[in-house]
Amino acid sequence: MNVKKGFLFLFAAAAMIACNGPLGQNVQTESGLQTQNFDTVINEKPVRLYVLRNHQNMEVCITNFGGRIVSVMVPDKNGQLQDVVLGYDNIAQYADIEGSPSDFGAAIGRYANRINQGRIVVDGKTIQLPQNNFGHCLHGGPTGWQYQVYEAEQKGDSVLTLTMHSPDGDNNFPGNVAAKVVYKLTEKNEIDICYEATTDKETVINMTNHSYFNLNGDPTRSATDMVLSINADKFTPTDTTYMPTGEVRSVEGTPMDFRLPVALKERIPQTDYDQIKYAGEGLDHNWCLNTYTEGHGDDSQVAASLYSPLTGIKLEVLTNEPGIQVYTGNFLGTSDVAGKRGIVYPKQSAVCLETQHYPDSPNHPEWASPWLKPGEKYQSHCVYRFSVVR
Repeated sequence: MNVKKGFLFLFAAAAMIACNGPLGQNVQTESGLQTQNFDTVINEKPVRLYVLRNHQNMEVCITNFGGRIVSVMVPDKNGQLQDVVLGYDNIAQYADIEGSPSDFGAAIGRYANRINQGRIVVDGKTIQLPQNNFGHCLHGGPTGWQYQVYEAEQKGDSVLTLTMHSPDGDNNFPGNVAAKVVYKLTEKNEIDICYEATTDKETVINMTNHSYFNLNGDPTRSATDMVLSINADKFTPTDTTYMPTGEVRSVEGTPMDFRLPVALKERIPQTDYDQIKYAGEGLDHNWCLNTYTEGHGDDSQVAASLYSPLTGIKLEVLTNEPGIQVYTGNFLGTSDVAGKRGIVYPKQSAVCLETQHYPDSPNHPEWASPWLKPGEKYQSHCVYRFSVVR
């Protein structure tokens, strides 16, 4: 082995041991996070910051509080590492539901997105879920899984397994649910995410990741100069409370047509279009992916992509899910709470790309089913693939 390369390998291995060593041992990550700022106990469960690395100089930091991706360091067109997700630099802010509520980077459950009036019907019986967003149930309720602690196990430097036991009646959802999220950082600069869940009673499951991406590497800069494409001919329009109307509408001839790459700033100022106006002068909608046909999602095809002409960083999303929620951070900038590096994130400084079943699917039997019964296994797959365009 080349001595220099051998030394670098040993140094990287030592750094990995340090980053995931005993509680109280502080290490600064490539993204500038201090690991000791994430060491705590919440609901009698230990919380830590876990660091994933590959041999391509990419780093991903994840806390098991809410299964949140805290930072993602990827090289830009000049070989400089950029942190391309929003978040906080300490666990206290993530855990402060009242003072700094956020879904930054979270593994959302039980049910990502909205359920109309928080009502589902199981065996003819209506179950009332929390109504925490315009009268609807959003992201599993006010104490959804993004505000709970996952059990964590890291083996090696590139795989983190998170598990969750959600008891029967958690936010009034039925069934004891055992859920698992596996984050894998591949040598292709992919964050590969696999979700699984089982239940002992019929219930609904819809898991996703809620990372806020700014591929410019500068969250003080608007994300609307990024270029978006979505492999979808249709989307599900919403009313003024962000709830799907039940219609599936063609994107043809509308500002919702991203079948060809287009800068966001060319579309979302079109506030005369009802859907953009309803979403707070931006996007907060589900697109019906062309990669999902006849009950099967093809996760070998690109479902959506995002690109920064400034840094050359490109993000491709692949999934087996029928839909993707694109949210342009329209409610960012409504508080003075600072994120990483002391930055107060302005409106539309990031884009979320949430692979999912359609919102309110439990109440639309004509759509892909989110129902999970005993003896079945929920499985969902999402890949965030990073590359550079020079």
